[in-house]
Amino acid sequence: MSLSKAKIKLIRSLDQKKYRKEHQLFVAEGPKLVDELIGYFNCKLLVATQDWIQEHSNYHTEELILATQDELSKASALKTPQQVIALFEQPQYEIDNKAMQHSLCLALDGVQDPGNLGTIIRLADWFGIEHIYCSQDTVDIYNTKTIQATMGGLARVKIHYTSLTEIIKQNPNIPIYGTFLDGENIYDKQLEQKGLIIMGNEGKGISDELQELVSHKLYIPNYPMNKESAESLNVAIATAIVCSEFRRQASI
Repeated sequence: MSLSKAKIKLIRSLDQKKYRKEHQLFVAEGPKLVDELIGYFNCKLLVATQDWIQEHSNYHTEELILATQDELSKASALKTPQQVIALFEQPQYEIDNKAMQHSLCLALDGVQDPGNLGTIIRLADWFGIEHIYCSQDTVDIYNTKTIQATMGGLARVKIHYTSLTEIIKQNPNIPIYGTFLDGENIYDKQLEQKGLIIMGNEGKGISDELQELVSHKLYIPNYPMNKESAESLNVAIATAIVCSEFRRQASI
């Protein structure tokens, strides 16, 4: 079966959130990413070159289309299309309101950049964080740029969109961490290996409503301390530093 105009239109339409929501699908491109995801999510469609198909025997998809590189280019959102495009079904997870009582979880408060969200998911995967709770105004996880930036981390990290205020109030006795310029030096603070780490919006930080619920304010110091430097860190970089320190302390 050749790659029809209708299939190209469907793939390209998933660049837009309303069509992703309508079809309950998301796009992944490239051998590495597709290989990471194909065992975890139901694959509705694979569009691949002969080379990719010959190198892969253990895959399952509801529909397979053999395509040339030129045909892939017409459907791809990438500047340099790769050997394979996959359409996966969006997973439906029940929100685990209690995960933070026995493990370390992340909360994202209004993160807007797709690349930041994807990188944070990749970091969560690296540091063994299985649940990320996102405010309703956080960028869509199934944004194509976000999916690409996860580098497959989405396979092992569950993303939940919910009211962060409500989920914190449902867990009244757990530590809630957040980063602030007036917080306590993270390297001087004893950190628990359970609870919720809130990371805020790129420009505004953590919302006033959530700030009131943070029980442990953390500060990532620059070096040397108190020298003139950038006003703040990128949210994904800050997440990496915070998660690294939590896991470092766990290994001591």
